[in-house]
This record gives sequence, structure tokens and C-alpha cells, in this order.
Amino acid sequence: MTPDSKRFLHPEAIRRIGRLELRARYVVEGFLSGMHRSPYFGQSVEFLQHRQYVPGDDLRHVDWKAWAKQDRLYVKQFEEDANMRVTLLVDVSASMRYGSGPLNKYEYACTAAASLAYLLLRQHDGVSCYAFDEGIRARTSMRSTETHLAAIIQSLDANPPREKTDAGAVLRIIAEANPRRGLMIVVSDLLGDVASTLRGLRLLRQRGHDVVVLHVMDDDEIDFPFEGPTRFEGLEIADALNCNPRALREGYLAALERFLETLRHGCARDAVDYTLIRTSAPLDAALAALLSRRLAAYRTR
Repeated sequence: MTPDSKRFLHPEAIRRIGRLELRARYVVEGFLSGMHRSPYFGQSVEFLQHRQYVPGDDLRHVDWKAWAKQDRLYVKQFEEDANMRVTLLVDVSASMRYGSGPLNKYEYACTAAASLAYLLLRQHDGVSCYAFDEGIRARTSMRSTETHLAAIIQSLDANPPREKTDAGAVLRIIAEANPRRGLMIVVSDLLGDVASTLRGLRLLRQRGHDVVVLHVMDDDEIDFPFEGPTRFEGLEIADALNCNPRALREGYLAALERFLETLRHGCARDAVDYTLIRTSAPLDAALAALLSRRLAAYRTR
């Protein structure tokens, strides 16, 4: 453990906090207390109206198309969109049950989503939440009141993993159901048809949404540390394999790297903010890294 890492909240500590709402509050208040929303998640500015140009106005705001049509100078006025619209998309498929540490992928993903919801709602941003597997299991409306956290927590707590996943199909449904642009945060292990998932993410981007992917994986899935005879059981398929994992390790790690590289390349191509997160990583550190990237992106606009 590095000296810097000691200030972060590790999964062992999160596990001891039983209720999801308390976890979220503890994570957020531990390192984000008092932070203002807009520098971290970005802000949008929408056109409001024209007014006639007067000497001294910024020429960058002159509507030259209007001048060409009417031979008069008009200035565009804008209205800052103070409240963001954020949609949390949380994978609750059967593969999310896996976990070799204090938190399985489902628990880690729900805690991350609830923490983000708590942060956003305390700053009066609009938040909605979808729990999904091969379809939409639950959804909440878009609300900006702090009391809305309870509905989001309930939608996650009431939908433990049990079915297969089809992230691509779900993302397409959500893109159709959300024509107004906003920030979409996908929290998932992304196990499934990679091409379909990337098409769903691309469609969200084409609809004008800003998209963040938090790719949650267990250490076992990344490192494949198994030794000796092992029985592997499918979580989304009724199948099992008894084998010597040492014979599979090289091929598995090569396939994993191809899987991750396809995801990284596809997300980079479509300007999707992608992060791979281990469930052993301190959750507040992972969220702090996300917010730091959002701040850097905002400053370069």
C-alpha cells in the first residue's frame, strides 16, 4: 500500500457498511464534500435568443447568418443549463454475482452508482437509474431532489443478479427512450457480445449523449490466479468445466487482452470515456480519478 492510498476507502471497509445508502454517503462525504458540480462533470450552454448588436459586443457571438439574410447585426444570447441530466445504467446480470474479495461485482457497481447519485443529487442535478440484464429490470424517473436517492437505492437493491445480459440491446432501447442529451454512465462487467455493446454505446454518442463506461471486473477475471484442479461453473449458462487451470491460463489471458483491447479501441473511436476498475480498488479513488478526468476535459473546452 502506498502512502497516498491510505487515505482512500478500501472494499473491506465498505463491506462492513451494510446498507447501500450509508455506503454511498460515506464514500462521497469522505472525499468530495463541498465540491461544486460543474467543473467536474462539465456544463452545457443553450441558445436563448437574439438581440441587436451594440458597439462593444463580443464579435464571436454575432450571428453572421442572420446578418447575411437581413443585413443587420444580431448577437446570440445563451442561457447556461445549470442542471445536468445524468442516467446511471447498472448491470445486474448473473455474471455480476462473481466476487473473490469483500465485494462482488454487483455490490461494487451498485455502491459506485449510488455514490455518484448521491453526489449529483446533493448538487441538484437530475439523475435517473436503470438496472438491466437482457432487458430493463427497473428504472427510476429523472429527479433532482436529494430524497430521490431512496428510489435509486431501491431499484438497485431489489434487483439482485439472476439473468443473462444483453447490454447492446438495452443501450439501444435507452437511446430511443432518452432523446434529450445528457450524461450516460454505464457500470458493468461488459461480458457478452462486444460488437453489440459497442454499437449500443456508439448509438448513445450519435444521439448527442456524453458517455462514461466504468468497466468493473474481479481480480480473478483479470489475473486468473487459479492453481490445481478447479471446477468452473457458468453464471449465465448452465454449464461447468473441470480442468487444470494452468493449462488454460496463457490462452485465457490472451483472449482477455483481445477483449479489453477491442473495448478500449471501440470506446476511444467513439469518444466514450472508458475505465477498467478492479473490485479490489478503493472505490473513492476510482471515482476521484473519474472526476479528475472530467475536470481536465472541461478545462480544455
